[in-house]
Amino acid sequence: MIKSPSSLEELISALRCLPGVGPKSAQRMAYHLLQRDRQGALHLSHSLKHAVESVKHCAKCNNFSEEDICSLCSSGRRENDLLCVVEMPADLLMMEQAQCYRGMYFVLMGRLSPLDGVGARELPLERLLKRAQELSCEVILATNFTVEGEATSHYIATMLRANGIKVSRIARGLPVGGELEYVDSGTLAQAVLERRAVTE
Repeated sequence: MIKSPSSLEELISALRCLPGVGPKSAQRMAYHLLQRDRQGALHLSHSLKHAVESVKHCAKCNNFSEEDICSLCSSGRRENDLLCVVEMPADLLMMEQAQCYRGMYFVLMGRLSPLDGVGARELPLERLLKRAQELSCEVILATNFTVEGEATSHYIATMLRANGIKVSRIARGLPVGGELEYVDSGTLAQAVLERRAVTE
């Protein structure tokens, strides 16, 4: 049986650390980089090394940043009376792209997930509490509507309310432009439960 070079085996093994990448996918990626795009492989290697060495967490919002305080937290244009809690940096980006929120953020970098070994101690909840107390603001929980996201939201809400902090949760319901005929029953039921009064 032909044995692959140890450096190739090491590369394949390293690529498997990426989410959703199994042995076959890692092997295809490694072969592609070495056979068809060695320049791309070097660029990837350099960019990855640079990011690992220079990207850290913002001292205020916990998002990724190259500075101690990220540009969003240091901006004088943000509202200081609202703090939105999201699970991941991608969620923060979605909130910003929607242009519906001008307050501050706190990124958990995860969610409660006992099956994955992520408990309350693995999340920066003490930092979140401290940040909310510093701002003396309303905290909007914008975790995902998954079992883990709901558990995380409930845990944080209980913690914050116990410290006298006002807490709200983003609403669930029908998508804009959605038709009832095509909406799942759980979403429809939640939309009915979270209905609001019609005002002029």
